[in-house]
Amino acid sequence: MATKSKNTKVSRKKRAPKPTSKPLPTAWVRVPDEAELPEDVRALFGKFRDKTGFVPNVARNFALTPEHFLRWFRYYDFLMRGEDQSHLSRKEREMIAVVVSAANECEYCLASHSAYLREITGDPVLPDVLAANYRRAHLTPREHALLEFVHQITVDSAVMSLADVQMLRTIGYSDEAIFEAAQVAAMFNFTNRIANAMGWVPNEEYYYQHRSKRGD
Repeated sequence: MATKSKNTKVSRKKRAPKPTSKPLPTAWVRVPDEAELPEDVRALFGKFRDKTGFVPNVARNFALTPEHFLRWFRYYDFLMRGEDQSHLSRKEREMIAVVVSAANECEYCLASHSAYLREITGDPVLPDVLAANYRRAHLTPREHALLEFVHQITVDSAVMSLADVQMLRTIGYSDEAIFEAAQVAAMFNFTNRIANAMGWVPNEEYYYQHRSKRGD
């Protein structure tokens, strides 16, 4: 007697939908949507995209108070990018940024300004050495003295004296250059503390940029 064959159904498990990955927050406080920002801030964001391909998170985060951001950025940009009226080289200013940010353990500024320093020097190693122990970096005596000065501003400015200024004068820095170095150090002590207190996260791109030695 023939047996009835039972229809066997192949059970197919439904695939779970792929979770949509939300971008990680870049600050502990609200980061405004670009669409809600004033036109002059959005125009500046456009310039960032044209130049680097992305908007730095420092700009997105700081734009929570748009007028504060614009006023801060004008001074920062003049101090760090200006050439005509600067008494320090771009390399010197970026080294100050890295050393001060390392002393303050500021992830954001250390990531971004290490990338800028790699870009302008073509040296992928120097920023890492400065961040670990600037006294071990292969620099000129003049550069070492400058970094000692700004490090002292950062860790204990109250004990500084005329001797600290005189040290830089004796190796060729003008009073204008010394004052500018103090301003750059102060700028990063200011920004480092905001970034640390607000949980600012650097753009991942900074960690990859300019890692190859120039000419490779």
